[in-house]
Amino acid sequence: MVGIILASHGEFAEGILQSGSMIVGEQENVKAVTLLPSEGPDDIRRKMEEAIASFETDEILFLVDLWGGTPFNQANTLFEDKKDKWAIVAGLNLPMLIESFTARFSMDKAHDIAASLIDVAKDSVKVRPESLQPAESKAAAASEEPSKPLPEGTVVGNGKIDIRLARIDSRLLHGQVATAWSKDVNPTRIIVVSDDVAKDDLRKSLITQASPPGIKANVVPIDKMIEVWNDPRFGKTSALLLFENPTDALRVIEGGVEIEEVNVGSMAHSEGKVMINNVLSVDEKDVEAFKKMKDHGVTFDVRKVPADQRKDMWNLLKKTKYVN
Repeated sequence: MVGIILASHGEFAEGILQSGSMIVGEQENVKAVTLLPSEGPDDIRRKMEEAIASFETDEILFLVDLWGGTPFNQANTLFEDKKDKWAIVAGLNLPMLIESFTARFSMDKAHDIAASLIDVAKDSVKVRPESLQPAESKAAAASEEPSKPLPEGTVVGNGKIDIRLARIDSRLLHGQVATAWSKDVNPTRIIVVSDDVAKDDLRKSLITQASPPGIKANVVPIDKMIEVWNDPRFGKTSALLLFENPTDALRVIEGGVEIEEVNVGSMAHSEGKVMINNVLSVDEKDVEAFKKMKDHGVTFDVRKVPADQRKDMWNLLKKTKYVN
């Protein structure tokens, strides 16, 4: 696996590594090196050399805060003799870091990962009000939308929406979904399926604005999701479905939407619920919904992020009085 060194003035590198790990999960072969106010170029160079020596790989990617700054300059002096296997990218931001983490699952060359980071880092820079966004960026986004709706009855592709992931997460669209899971399943749309959220204009607006670059986000009520499933015009749509709770997921499945596996990521604690691990709380209604989904042949994948180990849902539910 490609080794990654985060290098910065001050403690920025350590902080952004902590943020990235919260979203994607703990990472191997990643080190943060910092240039503190009391230190000089030789100090951060030494830290870089120690980090490199700790990696069991010749492929090294440096992500530095500022082009031309001391962390960049010291990485550059080390880089000269390793250009064929090392790469340096400046302007480190959180989307860039998350992309580098997830890219390591499919790329084993530092050069390939570095090349994939530029557009991600640029596309993550957005502004509100939208009138402040550069005209070129707004035009590019607009060109991705279809010019007009397709006629009813039109069959696109195989006429069925491709559900890449169905996830239960009380936080709905947040960092782990917008980055780690989106990169893992590569949807064209993130669809929040909830009657409650569909009635809440503020929550709907926040969700659609939080979609990652290149992916559309929609909020639809449960009946609309069932309707979309049966609409052949969505045959080339790849979707990541988000549900607030297992009851909503069950209603969609009972409505005929073919979901083979449900990822269970986060269920917030509230009064009357039982904690079955550090991020999942359930009550009797939740457990009954899980049981009914199981009767429909649904399997369960308990993971916060793709890098986590899968956990057995039924072993966790045995911590409640509702499962023997």
